[in-house]
Amino acid sequence: MDASDFDLPGPLDIAWCPGCGNYHILAALKSALARLGIQPGALVVVSGIGQAAKAPQYLKTNFFNGLHGRSLPVASAVKAANPGLTVIAESGDGCMYGEGGNHLLHAIRRNPDITAIVHNNMVYALTKGQASPTSLRGFVTPVQVSGTCQDPFNPLAIAVALDASFVARAFAGDEEETAGILKRAISHKGFALVDIFQNCVTFNRVNTFQWFKSHTYYVDGSYDPSDRDAAFSTVVRTDRFALGVLYLGSGKPTFSECQGMRDTPLHRHRVNREKIAALLEAKRA
Repeated sequence: MDASDFDLPGPLDIAWCPGCGNYHILAALKSALARLGIQPGALVVVSGIGQAAKAPQYLKTNFFNGLHGRSLPVASAVKAANPGLTVIAESGDGCMYGEGGNHLLHAIRRNPDITAIVHNNMVYALTKGQASPTSLRGFVTPVQVSGTCQDPFNPLAIAVALDASFVARAFAGDEEETAGILKRAISHKGFALVDIFQNCVTFNRVNTFQWFKSHTYYVDGSYDPSDRDAAFSTVVRTDRFALGVLYLGSGKPTFSECQGMRDTPLHRHRVNREKIAALLEAKRA
């Protein structure tokens, strides 16, 4: 397979600004899917609301564009109903960590066999530049005119604390490395969280391409992602941010395994309409 197998027939009217990091993430995802040999018809990408959530609309596959912050429960349901599908939830830092923060916590706990890709540009870009959950302290916006006074939400620290199955961080500017990390995440059994730093050229002039380059580093071969204490120490570091696969959890069962859904997928269950009619009639009585 080739990454072009996921290209839609063009020309496309893409809503992203020229120079946006979203383009690199989309290209890295196509590359990862092609390397894994995943057919477009066997893939479902679920998104919420935001600039990042438009990514599935530029990908030749099945997709579900849902409510703000609600991509994870939909993706979990799709995987539970049809375990044979590869399922990805893709959205931005505001959608996944703000509106969807509670869903993220419980997706980590339940461990569905899905991948969550978060485009993290540290700003609400679709709604014109407000501070997001990951904006750094002091970030000035048209709304936070004196700068944000809260410390940023740290999704990877939360994920490690909850013993997430797979935790990684990438940088959109390093397309080849990002594709490799996404390949590992998608092929991993269990919930995989991939936080991807990306530049927003219009509404975030602080955390630029060069800022991410100078404030990130890749963990080397001596790094042990199964060491939870070391992983936590790594992900709470804020002077420089680690990139790579940063934590691999303890191998807990997936959501489908816990629910005993290994034998007959839900999409193959036959509906007994007579029982449903009888149940509804009993409720009316």
